[in-house]
Amino acid sequence: MEQDEPDDTGGSHLLRIHFDWRDLENVRIAQQPDPLWELMCAVCRLQTRQGQVEFGHWRRETGLRLSRDRRASHALGTLRTVVPASGYIPDFLTPPVTGECLEAGLEQVQATPRDRLTAELTRFAAGRPVPGWMRGPHEPVASSLRLVSDALRASFRTLLEPCWRHVRSAVGDDLSGRTRAVLDGGTAALLNSLQPYARWNPPYLDVDYPVDRELRLEGRGLTLVPSYFCWRRPTALADPALDPVLVYPVRKQPLDLARAGEERLDRLLGRTRSAVLVDVAGHPTRTTTEVARALELAPASASYQIGVLRGAGLIVSRRDGKHVEHTATSLALNLLAGTGTTFRRGATA
Repeated sequence: MEQDEPDDTGGSHLLRIHFDWRDLENVRIAQQPDPLWELMCAVCRLQTRQGQVEFGHWRRETGLRLSRDRRASHALGTLRTVVPASGYIPDFLTPPVTGECLEAGLEQVQATPRDRLTAELTRFAAGRPVPGWMRGPHEPVASSLRLVSDALRASFRTLLEPCWRHVRSAVGDDLSGRTRAVLDGGTAALLNSLQPYARWNPPYLDVDYPVDRELRLEGRGLTLVPSYFCWRRPTALADPALDPVLVYPVRKQPLDLARAGEERLDRLLGRTRSAVLVDVAGHPTRTTTEVARALELAPASASYQIGVLRGAGLIVSRRDGKHVEHTATSLALNLLAGTGTTFRRGATA
């Protein structure tokens, strides 16, 4: 991936993405934030002064956690050797978007072939020293990749886990708007909705970007990845031979304001129950299985919490064939709006 210079105020650089008819049939949107893409962007935001309103409180809180946890600070130090604040970041750190959890991505990182790792670190070394954890060309790479994977996991817990619920909610808001664009006008409307970061100029998508590049999709399609910690302009994989991905910024509410609303809701309903309500309110309808999967709850626990919320008049449930679908009521939406919680407005009962 390629990141902005910290003091870059924007300008004329352009990524021109070439589409053909096959690509237009294969435009996809990641349905939730990707943990490793968010982590790459968050490490960059931590090292710069970018987005003082949006990220200032998060940077201060993260700095305090790092000062109290030597292991977390060491893990982030390891990660920073390959994630600079700007410029090239090796693509193996952001494997293909699968919609799965952090551990699934870490498994793919650890499975990086030697040839690819060597090629990407050689490119990285053109501008910066090769990190000390990278062993010589004749040594097994498994231990190096395991070290990187451990650093990614520990850094995610320190930088992102405390605010992951808000990140997921902000991405959900963005997905709601993109979904409406697709329903109203198809793929062209979706690509047009990426303004001001990109402009659909058929057969090109012209993207505001840190450097000048051209990317030919050649029938592979494009995966759009909404990101909370992506800042000001989109980013993408640096290697054009990899499956094309475009990571773009979503609208942000400062984390300190969002957390204040979430804490009020948690005190009222309890942390798990409030998370269930926010998730249901974030969709026109939601099944128990979808809620359980999104929040990593046992199905029985999700069913119980939905039942309590239904009894309180905050959720209504209707059977649709084999499934029972849940919807947030107007009372629930008013409650969420009163706390300042970010959510996607679904159909109301």
